[in-house]
Amino acid sequence: MSASYVTALAAARDVAAAQDYPKSALYVVATPIGNLADITLRALHVLELADTLACEDTRHTQQLLRAYGIHKSPGQWLALHQHNEAQATQAVLARLAEGQRVAYVSDAGTPAVSDPGARLVAAVQQAGLRCLPLPGASSVVSALSCAGAVAPDDAAAGFVFAGFLPTKAAERKAALARIAQESRTVVLLEAPHRIAQIARELEPLGQRPVTLARELTKQFEEIATVPASACSAWLAETAQRSRGEFAIVIHPRSHAASADANQGEATLRLLLAELPLKTAVRLAAELTGASRNQLYQRALALQGDGND
Repeated sequence: MSASYVTALAAARDVAAAQDYPKSALYVVATPIGNLADITLRALHVLELADTLACEDTRHTQQLLRAYGIHKSPGQWLALHQHNEAQATQAVLARLAEGQRVAYVSDAGTPAVSDPGARLVAAVQQAGLRCLPLPGASSVVSALSCAGAVAPDDAAAGFVFAGFLPTKAAERKAALARIAQESRTVVLLEAPHRIAQIARELEPLGQRPVTLARELTKQFEEIATVPASACSAWLAETAQRSRGEFAIVIHPRSHAASADANQGEATLRLLLAELPLKTAVRLAAELTGASRNQLYQRALALQGDGND
């Protein structure tokens, strides 16, 4: 262990020791999303203080603790992931009832958002026990901070976190249709084996800016903002770009674009009642100025819902 880690751990003890860390409490601890140096001093203190470490993957968390010279005995580790969350939650509740401090960490970032942990937190709260958050690195906030996704004066402010899109085709298609109609900024997460698919699926958004943030905080981090229609082309420029985890920021849509889309859909519904799909889409686009690609996707969704 290097001298800098020893210094960091000592600083964590000094800075954090003055705060109260109650027993019989669950500590939800955010961990680095890629760069080990992004751990907070308070997180180090709590990980060292905890009687039990509940982890999405104990092997992964052991690597983090070894980097900072924190050691736990075998009995202090507890695996809690999406496949055993219900049963492992009961084990956590039992340890909390004994007066233990239990820290829960996922593999990266903040637990209970896109990672496991929400059921655990709900059960702890229902049991009348305390749950304390320890904030830290977030791919969502990191991507937003470098996207420059400023809402125009005529667009809605704020953002929507959509997480990972569904894997089932019908559910995914419905989710993408909702995103296309959303005027606010939308943040998605995507794995490397599906990034090419989502890039194609976002193309109907046309000129709406999309920020692709790859491997955030890591050595080969890359952040680029391109029109939605160019996402696939950007990915294809180098093979490296299809590797690593992605956070995707879909920038807000202007009010004018929203109005065009709403008018386009209303016209599309009328035309679909009398004309073939492609003809209805072409005419609706010509009459209203709405995006033909977006109208086509919406027409498919409407027919899928039986509204043809």
